[in-house]
Amino acid sequence: MDDRRWRLDGQLALVTGGSAGIGRAIAAELLGFGADVMLAARDGDALETARLELSEEYPDRLVMAFTADVGVEEQRRELLDWVEDQGEGQLDILVNNAGGNLSKPATDYAHDEWRQIFEVNLFSAFELSRYAHPLLTRHASSSIVNVGSVSGLTHVRTGAPYGMAKAALHQMTRNLAVEWADDGVRVNAVAPWYIRTRRTSTKLSDPDYLDDVLVRTPLGRVGEPEEVAAAVAFLCLPAAAYVTGECIAVDGGFLRYGF
Repeated sequence: MDDRRWRLDGQLALVTGGSAGIGRAIAAELLGFGADVMLAARDGDALETARLELSEEYPDRLVMAFTADVGVEEQRRELLDWVEDQGEGQLDILVNNAGGNLSKPATDYAHDEWRQIFEVNLFSAFELSRYAHPLLTRHASSSIVNVGSVSGLTHVRTGAPYGMAKAALHQMTRNLAVEWADDGVRVNAVAPWYIRTRRTSTKLSDPDYLDDVLVRTPLGRVGEPEEVAAAVAFLCLPAAAYVTGECIAVDGGFLRYGF
């Protein structure tokens, strides 16, 4: 067996929303497979903490960080300019992980609130993918992975704009996979269910709500960030070279049931 199929040595990855939770776990997973990693997030202090911790954990790998809110157009451009400068034109992997939600009844959203949900979850991924395209196409094979959600595949009692944005992100994944196949860029997505992170801790601390979640999850537990990260890393590996346009649910079987 060619071990290089299961390695990312010499590759450079950009992970948005990389300071905590799923994004930090993705960064660690990619580092473990041999990639160097660039992290981006809007909380500069948390980002620097993550960078230092990951650098200590993976001393043979390069870990860089840039503070940016990818929900802001100007900062998206600044981020990609930094990536091009720091990577000297190299970028092999883009993970569009940054996201956020504000759960309300559909009629209660202010215009700016639901627009911002689309900006962070959808528009940022589309724009960063487009900006990164010239860098990604400098190599024979590169990869984009979008972190979607089961919210984009079925109803999960969350706000409508979040589900709408994630559904559009999944469709964007399929469209770009086809459009950019000739450019050597594979585009895939993962769709997590409830994952144990800081963002989900409030809802999951409600015993009744947690029971509702678990009874609809065949594996009977909440997922861990590392389990999403493993799926993302697989999609980036040479071993997945014939996989594009896919959306892999990381959901403990939830989608077989629905919510």
